[in-house]
Amino acid sequence: MQHILIIEDEAAIRRVLVKILSEESDTYAVEEAEDGLAGVEMIKKKDYDLVLCDIKMPKMDGVEVLEAVKKIKPETPVVMISGHGDLDTAVNTMRLGAFDYISKPPDLNRLLNTVRIALDRKELVVENKRLKKKVSKKYEMIGDSPAIGRIKEMIDKVAPTDARVLVTGPNGTGKELVAHWLHQKSERSKGPMIEVNCAAIPSELIESELFGHVKGAFTSAAKDRAGKFEAANGGTIFLDEIGDMSLSAQAKVLRALQESRIQRVGSDKDIKVDVRVVAATNKDLKKEIEDGKFREDLYHRLAVILIEVPALNDRREDIPLLINHFAKKISEEQGSAPKSFSDKAIKLLQNYDWTGNIRELRNVVERLIILGEKEVSEADVKSFASK
Repeated sequence: MQHILIIEDEAAIRRVLVKILSEESDTYAVEEAEDGLAGVEMIKKKDYDLVLCDIKMPKMDGVEVLEAVKKIKPETPVVMISGHGDLDTAVNTMRLGAFDYISKPPDLNRLLNTVRIALDRKELVVENKRLKKKVSKKYEMIGDSPAIGRIKEMIDKVAPTDARVLVTGPNGTGKELVAHWLHQKSERSKGPMIEVNCAAIPSELIESELFGHVKGAFTSAAKDRAGKFEAANGGTIFLDEIGDMSLSAQAKVLRALQESRIQRVGSDKDIKVDVRVVAATNKDLKKEIEDGKFREDLYHRLAVILIEVPALNDRREDIPLLINHFAKKISEEQGSAPKSFSDKAIKLLQNYDWTGNIRELRNVVERLIILGEKEVSEADVKSFASK
């Protein structure tokens, strides 16, 4: 059912609106409020998919109702109902966040079209939030250790800005999780998040991958192609393992950061891009600079904010939480009953030397769940450790 609230002080108009909407669809559950104050109280107690609200009412007028709804239920669309003399006010409510306005007496087709469009928009907003929550859970950072607490605090401070961030740490520590959290908590979260693994792309192709190319730029360039920077326009680009990027590509990235412009390979035409850059590496870039393998000017452009992700061996207190998280997630993925780990099994895993960090821990948990019984025991862990 789709729940619609009509806030209107004239009983005759309320009756007409209720009749029209009820007869239009049996999926519309229509409720009424005789003034703005009563309507706001109902909205506080219940989630409505749409609110139809008169402008001129006693106790609380429509503009005040709209402002209240935007504070308490911002995702709820509000359609204003305006009399002839309220037209200027109705237009102004659009600036305040109203979905639309309908003049009195309401035209049947306009009313029903507006209601359908508003309800469809609400469904999209709800679905978008659900998907974002799902994505957010996929990239959840698990841990209560002081080190993880500092990272979460840093992300909360930095994410709302456009500051560039360099994430460092050993392989398998979850540097990409930091990048995703930075994007999801930023004003750019509605834009794309484009990932580029610089270590996985051959050096002769990295520039084309990042900046695109024009037809004929090289032997296999059969047509024009946009690069990752263009794809990330309005969002975030994550340059993973940036320490493996060639010096010539580094020079082009530096220009993109300095001028917010890129050039496709084989072209001299500038393309303006609006992209936030988050980079990550497992290398010591200062050592790479000394060895002439990384540009110092690019380092300073990238490392406006530095976030260091610790090795798992340095945050062993998080291992029980990570084990339970992975056990639940793996069971859900496999459609099997969740398996628990005994206290002694967890203790053994906490003392293990995790050279592969979180990535290795997840693989071990998956192996123990597949091969173990209902509860993973100390003996199961010892058997794994001996191999």
